[in-house]
Amino acid sequence: MKMTISLAQINIALGDTRQNVLLAEQMIERAAGEQSNMILFPELWTSGYDLEKRQLYAHENQTINQTLSQLARDHRIWIGGSWITEHKGKFFNAFHLFDHNGQNVASYRKIHLFRLMHEDQWLSAGDHLQVVETPWGKLGLAICYDLRFPEMFRYYALAGAEIILLVAQWPARRAEHWKTLIRARAIENQLYLAAMNCVGIIGKETFGGASAIIDPWGRAVIEGEDQPALFTAQIDLNEVQRVRQWMPVFRDRRSDIYGNEKESEF
Repeated sequence: MKMTISLAQINIALGDTRQNVLLAEQMIERAAGEQSNMILFPELWTSGYDLEKRQLYAHENQTINQTLSQLARDHRIWIGGSWITEHKGKFFNAFHLFDHNGQNVASYRKIHLFRLMHEDQWLSAGDHLQVVETPWGKLGLAICYDLRFPEMFRYYALAGAEIILLVAQWPARRAEHWKTLIRARAIENQLYLAAMNCVGIIGKETFGGASAIIDPWGRAVIEGEDQPALFTAQIDLNEVQRVRQWMPVFRDRRSDIYGNEKESEF
């Protein structure tokens, strides 16, 4: 099964949802013109990490939901990315995925909040992972800091995911971590990883780009640098099963020994 994905590596305008949505509309139209099945945007792409104004953005994002739903229908393309949402008085960094009919088929609330950017002070953590059934197979959803938790990606692989979508705001000063970890997560779980990052100076931080689609062997199908761009590539999901059959690491797992690890005291 082949699938075409576009990565919208943008410089997020901090606090300017209108400008960010106008740019997204252009990117979506371009991706549709390239016959993409799906386009991904970075973490918190509608506002940036302006978390003190979370209530304002959660309200504005309700309208953005409607806009993205309409764009998905108009262009017959899946759209994914994360933004601030509110539920029962709590605010979340949530990854939403719209299908080509404009339906919000999945919403994953980030479970690992990044304390170095004070995310845990302003937002609530999600409490479940999200596996999505699609025409191309099962997908797993992840956001930025989640990348540092291999258990999460292994959960998705064991649940049958053949591709994981990761959206992020990953700083340039930790670019080598990003490049290493996206390859490691793809290799160890023998799946595709579509890793979507932003670029440029946003507030006081510079973000490193290097958005990429990594195949089950750890090779970059496509990989960006540190400039705004739209990257589009086709992947073959049949490669996942070929790799897993050739090197059956899942059958060789010793979950009887390490399946119930004790929690660290750190």
